[in-house]
Amino acid sequence: MLCLFVKGVIHVLDMVKGCQVPFPERLFEGCEIGTRYIRMLLDAGRIPLALEKFLELRRREQVFFILELPTNQKEEPEPERVLHKDIYYLDGCSQEQALSLLEEYGELLIQDGMSAFGFGGHELGDEIMVEKYNLVTLWSRRPVKFRPLLEELGLPEQQHLVTAGETFDQEHPGQCQMITLNGITVYDLPEMLKDRGLYFAERRKA
Repeated sequence: MLCLFVKGVIHVLDMVKGCQVPFPERLFEGCEIGTRYIRMLLDAGRIPLALEKFLELRRREQVFFILELPTNQKEEPEPERVLHKDIYYLDGCSQEQALSLLEEYGELLIQDGMSAFGFGGHELGDEIMVEKYNLVTLWSRRPVKFRPLLEELGLPEQQHLVTAGETFDQEHPGQCQMITLNGITVYDLPEMLKDRGLYFAERRKA
């Protein structure tokens, strides 16, 4: 489906496999810059590029990898009231190690509709998170310093970025699901990456 825009023709956002939206024609690539964050909507196929560009800026800084998984329902004390998520970290990664991790498991993590993940710098504290429905959030004390990255990605800046959640209502909700890629799911990653140093940090309210 194509949608007409003032300056030409732009395409509807290419969603990740694990997320479905009722009105895809309302979602487009773009970004919004706040005082401490940048929110980006990106085509599924361009999310790896944003992560790679972020990591390329961390040449002299070690980074951490963060993985957020919905808590297994069997471990929820009162699943009908409050849901939780389990947080995992892998600290002290070099730029090369982080890029290798992204190359190995990035496609699974990006296309999955249940989890969230990202990378952050140990020293400067900048962090990038890939969330549900193609939303990528970059947290920073000075987000404007990432304008060159946004320009390189070709993202139009907007006063208010329309995200998927704003297009839902009771009759038209979004849907998220876990995917399997090459025989594994995101729930296999904590054990698979344990030898590299991935560890369980805490359980939070979702």
